Amino acid sequence: MKAVMSSFLLSNLSLSILLYSYFSYAMSSSLFPSSCQLQGQFNLNRMQKSGDVILGGLFPVHFFSSIPDLSFTSQPQQPSCHGFYVQGFRQAQTMAFAIDEINNNSSLLPNVTLGYTLYDNCVELGIGFRGAFSLVSGQEEQIILHSTCVGNPPVVGIVGDSSSTRSIAISSILGLYRVPMVSYHYFATCSCLSDRQKYPSFFRTIPSDAFQVRAMIQILKYFGWTWAGLLITDDDYGLHAARSLQSELSVSGEGCLAYIEVLPWDKDTDELRRIVNVMKKSTARVVIAFVHESHMINLIEEVAKQNVTGLQWLASEGWTATAAVLQTTKFMPYLCGTLGIAIRRGEITGLREFLLKIRPDLHHNTNYGNSMVKFWEFTFQCRFAPAPAGWLEGGGALCTGQEDLENLNTESLDISNLRPEYNVYKAVYALAYSLDDMLRCKPGRGPFSGHSCATLQSLEPWELLYYLERVNFTTPFGDQVSFDKNGDVVPIYDVMNWLWLPDGSTEVHNVGEVKGSAFKGEEILLDEDKIFWNFNSKKPVQSVCSESCPPGTHMVRRKGEPKCCFDCIPCSEGKINNKGSKSFISFFLIYQHDILNFIFIKYNMQFSIFRFLHLSPFARLLGMHQLHAAFGISFVLCVSCILVKTMVVLAVFKASKPGGVTSLKWFGAMQQRGTVLCLTSIQAAICTTWLVSASPTPHKNTQYQNDKIVYECAFGSAVGFAVLLGYIGVLAFLSFLIAFLARNLPDSFNEAKLITFSMLIFCAVWVAFVPVYISSPGNYADAVEVFAILASSFGLLITLFGPKCYIIIMRPELNTKKSIMGRGSES
Repeated sequence: MKAVMSSFLLSNLSLSILLYSYFSYAMSSSLFPSSCQLQGQFNLNRMQKSGDVILGGLFPVHFFSSIPDLSFTSQPQQPSCHGFYVQGFRQAQTMAFAIDEINNNSSLLPNVTLGYTLYDNCVELGIGFRGAFSLVSGQEEQIILHSTCVGNPPVVGIVGDSSSTRSIAISSILGLYRVPMVSYHYFATCSCLSDRQKYPSFFRTIPSDAFQVRAMIQILKYFGWTWAGLLITDDDYGLHAARSLQSELSVSGEGCLAYIEVLPWDKDTDELRRIVNVMKKSTARVVIAFVHESHMINLIEEVAKQNVTGLQWLASEGWTATAAVLQTTKFMPYLCGTLGIAIRRGEITGLREFLLKIRPDLHHNTNYGNSMVKFWEFTFQCRFAPAPAGWLEGGGALCTGQEDLENLNTESLDISNLRPEYNVYKAVYALAYSLDDMLRCKPGRGPFSGHSCATLQSLEPWELLYYLERVNFTTPFGDQVSFDKNGDVVPIYDVMNWLWLPDGSTEVHNVGEVKGSAFKGEEILLDEDKIFWNFNSKKPVQSVCSESCPPGTHMVRRKGEPKCCFDCIPCSEGKINNKGSKSFISFFLIYQHDILNFIFIKYNMQFSIFRFLHLSPFARLLGMHQLHAAFGISFVLCVSCILVKTMVVLAVFKASKPGGVTSLKWFGAMQQRGTVLCLTSIQAAICTTWLVSASPTPHKNTQYQNDKIVYECAFGSAVGFAVLLGYIGVLAFLSFLIAFLARNLPDSFNEAKLITFSMLIFCAVWVAFVPVYISSPGNYADAVEVFAILASSFGLLITLFGPKCYIIIMRPELNTKKSIMGRGSES
């Protein structure tokens, strides 16, 4: 594949250099000799209409081309095109229709008539190049010896091209002169074209592969498919998609690719057989295919030959909604149930009536033939006399030119599924709205040098480019059209499903959509009831490399395989794996604490700060050992509040005695907050000193078990950790002591008994914690610390606030000032 790509890139580079030299010379303004001479004609197949401003178009009106051998000893023959492509012809006609519609719209570009020049690229890079440079130079010459040649008016913008490879090559040159090019086709989606440095004048009305890949990942994620195979084409469309998909899966962690296979361009039977064998042997039941329709036809023939069933196909936009050849009785047993993304379908009112007016122009003649004549011959399977070589597209009787087109059931007139055509329609209108905005500029208020405006008489493509970057309008179908900084349109895809109907017919129907948003990312909406699954279960297939490990086992990755592939082995002695429950207690306490907060706020009581304590064990369970400091500070904050509260209770009752009122001035609201802040700041200083001087570090313990190395979180400084715990203990002991002294005060106003009991529990837990923690290695030490944090915080929560909640909820009649004062006097 590398050799093929190298050859491909070198040939493109050579052609680019040649045409760049020619184009630079042709566009140069520094040479103005008095005469010019044309060296030859490209003789391209085209459709034209005159106008004040000309828009160009590049469309695949023919499917195949024959390029003559280059002997370099004589002038080469012109390439020839064959295989009429009705969809490409309809896309070209859609551009002609849109321009006619705009010319008949008095509110858009009034007093300006748009014209067009549309070229057939024959799905060939060289021919597409010739068409593009004929459009921007206004001549179909091969070489311009002098630059004063005057021909047809050059275009100010181009709609096309229909593939990534041709768009890359052409935009590389057009970008140098800032000639806008707006692509529309599902083969021109390479994410590389979003590089504004390389392609500053390239736009597209179809989402890039970057979004297409993310849309694919959304579908994989939706159905839980973490293990899939990938098939691509050997071109920019496939190779960039593969690179982007691998990158996105790696970053998102949503899945893995079982294999990546590149489909051959030609029908290489041996290579196709090898690829299908890979698909058969793989455990991946989902196959993603970033391919063109022609490649898929060759592959599925081999799939049918080997009778490979049970696969869920995930189709790119390259063949989801257009591969009618695949939707046959022969292939549907294998492709039925396919899910894929497709270009947004739209409605174009009046297009069918416009197509019905097509009539062959028998007087127009070029080497490639008149497109209208080719369309007529293809549609009615007839020929005009005399029949130039290569014109006949199927033989048959002689055409009269008067055949009835309206009553003919033909694909070319089917406008029920307009997708690329809808993008062509939007591309033409984007150029038209940009031109309209430009011509509405008021002199002295323009965006160019000296606040000047562009004029129709001296219009330059780069001036239109400025407005195209800022265009914003809504189509009659209701879709917004605007371009981001990379020239990409607001992305949206339809999600399609291949359905096999009971009568044997097939249908590709819409089952949802994927939208892109600058704020929300990708959003997927699916109607699962409408999806047809080609499996006996009539449910989505399961496609994972390894099932989730059951309790009692843990995951071990297989060497040399993707991260999605692992084995489940029993846990070591004394350990369990119960994923999802290791932090359950912490979350339970947070939830319980939120209930208490709701009760306190509802009844105008204090707002508890114990949430910090419940978050600490959750962080420790995640292995964040540096949060020793956070745990220490949060505990001091809570205990300080309890200490100050206890002191206030004691002060209040002392103030009721003669001469004791003056003591209350030391316990105002500001003094209480200041005391808590001061006590907490001391702990913060202790933690900061500890972490700066000797912070906790990983430590290998080889003494605990002979056959294992246990990783522990070393204190860094045992003294620092001891001071941290000791300071908490001192505050807790002071709270206990003061509460004990106030235990006999009247119950109505006194929380001292509750504080005494809570501090007794608190101190008991942490006194027991120290020796157990020191003697526990590795994860056991973490478990001990988590248990101590949860036990002590749970004790504080229940003993301090449990009785309050009981009064509030169960005995509300006691929660009144009269009741409290009455009980106080009785005491």
